[in-house]
Amino acid sequence: MTSLTSMGATPESVAQLFTRADGSYLCARWGRPLVPVVFGVDEPTLAIVKGACEAIVALAGHKMAETDPEIGANFMLFFIRDWSELRDVPGLDRLIPDLNALLDRLEGAGANQYRIFRFDADDAIKACFAFVVMDDDMSSVPAETLALTQIVQAVLLWSDVAFTNTSPLARAGDTTILRPDIAAVIRAAYDPVLPGATTDSGHAYRLAARLTRGS
Repeated sequence: MTSLTSMGATPESVAQLFTRADGSYLCARWGRPLVPVVFGVDEPTLAIVKGACEAIVALAGHKMAETDPEIGANFMLFFIRDWSELRDVPGLDRLIPDLNALLDRLEGAGANQYRIFRFDADDAIKACFAFVVMDDDMSSVPAETLALTQIVQAVLLWSDVAFTNTSPLARAGDTTILRPDIAAVIRAAYDPVLPGATTDSGHAYRLAARLTRGS
């Protein structure tokens, strides 16, 4: 995919990142500090995931915290062998309504990742539950790449098709990095002047203006 910066960061190119498959525009950012908790990984991988989260949150100019006053941990990231594991997680069915029906659909579709967002009264993100099935495809991805991908896709409510045919990451020599144009969009979306959530496609013009002037 051609980067937004090389395309001049047009409103149309930015809008594509938040225009859903049904044609509606929706962008939302976190309205409260992130409190991450990670399940199903060893200590070295846990450090990688938390490091990626800290880096992306700092990029956004947002905050992390030790606990969320409403639900304790508000960003839960599960690494599992198969979807059936989630059926036995205590209390998960209280956080995710119709959990078993959802798992049936994911198993039937052969999905290997899924994210569920919850929103506050202002429609900003207040929680995210992310699930990654470590099948052959996912197991072949380096931990750093997998962690960064998951954090980037949770820090904003992107379009459901934004990264279907392209990745938010890029290679810089032997290192996987966040694409500079995607990093710029994240920074712009967290500008306090902009709304925490909006369905107004004019929002893309405001994002593009910030990318163009390098803010």
